[in-house]
Amino acid sequence: MYTIYLVDDEINLNKMLVTYLEQEGYRVRSFTDGISAQAAIKDEPDLWVLDIMLPDLDGFQLLKQIKATNAFTPTIFISARDEDIDKIIGLEMGSDDYIAKPFLPRELVIRVKKLIDRVYGSKSNEHIEYGEYTIYPEKRLIRHEQDEIDLTSKEFDLLLLFLEHPGSALSREQILEGVWGHDYFGSDRVVDDLVRRLRKKLHRLELETLYGVGYRLVKP
Repeated sequence: MYTIYLVDDEINLNKMLVTYLEQEGYRVRSFTDGISAQAAIKDEPDLWVLDIMLPDLDGFQLLKQIKATNAFTPTIFISARDEDIDKIIGLEMGSDDYIAKPFLPRELVIRVKKLIDRVYGSKSNEHIEYGEYTIYPEKRLIRHEQDEIDLTSKEFDLLLLFLEHPGSALSREQILEGVWGHDYFGSDRVVDDLVRRLRKKLHRLELETLYGVGYRLVKP
């Protein structure tokens, strides 16, 4: 699963773009100012979507620091200023694409997908085998023999998290951060409910409960 960091100070647009990108299976962390985004550069996500006009630190400054950390990290600029000079400066500084406001959220999703495919290669046919299950992470698809199993977005995210750490104990806190993200506020009991639902749909998934700790996926 690819991780996208989105920076835009228009809160409603920010939330809408997060929703659209998450529906496509991306893990998204959003920021509404440049300073908080700057502190997260060290995380090195798979792709940045940057608004040029921010209230404190503009997108050009962020791009410079992102490229200094990892010159190969792909970026997309978004801006309300449809000016050629912005496009030129952004592209010269290493941005991979530029989109001017207003735009349809679906357009950004398409540009993100094409850029990720170009940079990282299309992985739509790559799959993971676990016992009798075949999981296609990019397609968000799981099959048992010839039957397709319907999972919700959060159920699939949880499954991928366990598959990324087979044999490792994962605490509820680690699962909350891995599935719901850094900004989740609420009870960690949502983890237990999600695990219960996943077990109900995937009977042959060897998922152990570690009392007082969390859960562990047994290696196949």
